[in-house]
Amino acid sequence: MEQQLKRINAFIERLDAETLSALEGISQTKVYKKGDFLLRQAEVCRLSFLIKKGIVRKFYLHDGKEITTELLFEDDIAVSFESYTLHKPSREFIQALTETIVLQTDSVAFQNAKAHFPSLVELDLLMTEYYAIWLENRLLEFHTLNATQRYLLLMKDHPQIIQHIPLTHIASYLGISLETLSRIRANKHLLGS
Repeated sequence: MEQQLKRINAFIERLDAETLSALEGISQTKVYKKGDFLLRQAEVCRLSFLIKKGIVRKFYLHDGKEITTELLFEDDIAVSFESYTLHKPSREFIQALTETIVLQTDSVAFQNAKAHFPSLVELDLLMTEYYAIWLENRLLEFHTLNATQRYLLLMKDHPQIIQHIPLTHIASYLGISLETLSRIRANKHLLGS
């Protein structure tokens, strides 16, 4: 993931001034307070959100229960991919878990800009590849790691998470019950403490 992110950043640094100006013209910085929704279920996702600071989660409702599918951090992109791509109502919510600063880009404006600035097509492809790699890794982790291993990996990659995210969201993201997460956290032997 880090390698792909470096590729994206290096690509952006090589963009010519006119293309960068066009990209900046269709993007704006916005601050969301903790608990604010960037997107609600049934809305069409018309914006992509590049997280500059903060933590965001994606979730959906199933039988009245919130199921967290993604936890997103600095340099991640928050988007309801199906809604954004197909312009149909979103099945999920995107919510700020902390005060969050994003660079949001309008999808229609981005599509129009790609027609005039071909390098933005390549940038779009790099961003889509980044998301596909992230999703592939997440699926692999779900199918090859047990709950403790998934928790330890999350803590290794994002140690600040416990301070900012309710345990119910972390348990849901890991696909385990809150009780199981509590047992994992209490087992200092497994956690190496």
